[in-house]
Amino acid sequence: MNNTKSTELENVVVRFTGDSGDGMQLTGTLFSNLSAILGNEISTFPDFPSEIRAPQGTVGGVSGFQVHLGASKIYTPGDEADVLVAMNPAALKVNADGIKKGGVLIFDEDSFKKSDFDKAGFKTENPFEELNISDTIQLIPAPLSTLTQSSLEGFDMDNKTILRSKNMFALGLICWLFNRPIDQAIHFLQNKFGKKPGILEANVKVLTDGFNYGNNLHLSISTYTVEKSHELPKGKYTSISGNKATAWGLIAASKKAGLDLFLGSYPITPATDIMQELALRKDLGVKVVQAEDEIAGITIALGASFAGELAATSTSGPGLALKSEAIGLAVMAELPIVIVDVMRGGPSTGLPTKTEQTDLLQALYGRNGESPAVVIAASTPADSFHFAFMASKIALEHMTPVILLTDAFIGNGTSLWKLPKLAELPEIKPNYAQPGMEGLKVTARDEVSKVRYWSIPGIDGFAHRNGGLEKDYTSGAISTDPLNHQKMVDTRKEKIDYISNLLPELKIEGDENAELLVVGWGTTHGHLMTAVNALNKDGKKVALVHFNYINPLPKNTKQLIKKFKKVVVCELNSGQFATYLRSKVPGEYLQYNKVQGQPFTVTELEEYFAGLLK
Repeated sequence: MNNTKSTELENVVVRFTGDSGDGMQLTGTLFSNLSAILGNEISTFPDFPSEIRAPQGTVGGVSGFQVHLGASKIYTPGDEADVLVAMNPAALKVNADGIKKGGVLIFDEDSFKKSDFDKAGFKTENPFEELNISDTIQLIPAPLSTLTQSSLEGFDMDNKTILRSKNMFALGLICWLFNRPIDQAIHFLQNKFGKKPGILEANVKVLTDGFNYGNNLHLSISTYTVEKSHELPKGKYTSISGNKATAWGLIAASKKAGLDLFLGSYPITPATDIMQELALRKDLGVKVVQAEDEIAGITIALGASFAGELAATSTSGPGLALKSEAIGLAVMAELPIVIVDVMRGGPSTGLPTKTEQTDLLQALYGRNGESPAVVIAASTPADSFHFAFMASKIALEHMTPVILLTDAFIGNGTSLWKLPKLAELPEIKPNYAQPGMEGLKVTARDEVSKVRYWSIPGIDGFAHRNGGLEKDYTSGAISTDPLNHQKMVDTRKEKIDYISNLLPELKIEGDENAELLVVGWGTTHGHLMTAVNALNKDGKKVALVHFNYINPLPKNTKQLIKKFKKVVVCELNSGQFATYLRSKVPGEYLQYNKVQGQPFTVTELEEYFAGLLK
């Protein structure tokens, strides 16, 4: 009988770390999915190197996956880990500063030998002392490699293959530690390895043995219980990544619009998962073309848009640069298309697996000529679905390219997502040209919204040519007339500006009577909201206004910002949104910027905001 004491927690942060080949991403994903199914709020942060495989056991090859789970609303993956699982000394070295005082460190003692210390660059054979690991941290050595070998004794596998399963032993141990039933974890493994019965059997065996190891030995440690969230509205929930949510948002929009979805794209980290997810959905009428390069990807999609389909393309920063000429073509041709940019560290190849918000000005202005496009940004993995849907709706109803900005943090990360019902999503009604519109020219537009009617090829009486040369406002013929060009430039701008009438107004979060207003956009919302809430709870008055719609801005932007004496704009770049805001709502803006390939921490934000209040 298990008499281990169980401690109930409101929330907890667990970080799995190891070599790139140790399966930390799979382990973390399984644990977070399991927690989501059990009704916990979750937020995750996968953090891995861009190298295909750095030398084994070195700090350059460390891969991590952090999950924050709780019984109430969670906005971030957490700053520090309550429990750190380290598969080798290099993983410990990279993550030692991220363990909370009083936390638990579980490590594979089989991998903590002199040769392992040398690979990780330790100078002594006592990494805990060398790293000044606090005496308050409970060290739990577990011979994960040896136990995995014993678990799979008799299996027809070589030792290298056997050791690949030690991540499942660690997962079983963590499931025991947090009182997670492993039957759902086994279900996930069945889905992943169903076509490889030998690997499936081995992983299930090791997972079960890891759970039983903790259960039988108790490891001189209390287990923990995190109750399911009671704040969740009724419905079906799952864990979803930002990239997968984006893909499903595009699919949902195609269904509401009654159109097939066409994705023309090219693989690029960290956006490739969007293309891979959509490629699996032929059953829903999705067409995916993996083009030979970024330029071909978007121009193929523009052809599909001209033909009357919901067109999209996915990329990251360097690919957005390559697509800039074709985005300008979409502006000139007034064709709907969604461009998803999953931002990463730059410039050039930069930091392919790290996160930044450094593509904003490129999205706003990175084209020749006066080339206005709609720019919106998602804030969480889950709401990437909503903003992909809204990007599609705006593109189709307003005949414009829409750039949707996400980033590596939310694209690869996961959060709890309530499955929406298609019937409850907003209608999408493209502005079609209709047979029988007497006297309507193919270039005609609604004179209020300035939206051009969508003349789908094949509609009798609406045969036309389209392209990148300037067009006469009335006839659609090629025109170089100066006054006509001015009119067309103004019209294309007015069309984008009009969309602000349809956007939801900004809302103040936190204390509406505060003197300090924190401004953020996109992916930073969770960290900013957590810091603002903590300061308000501590009696300090701080407010937050967060932007998802960037061009055009919501109509009440100026009204809200001007209410506050002090405004600080926080972003993961050197001040791009602050620069943009100054051009739209002139005023004095403080800035808090970070360009390290990592998200904000709540602690650094709290300290900075508290300093501004003194």
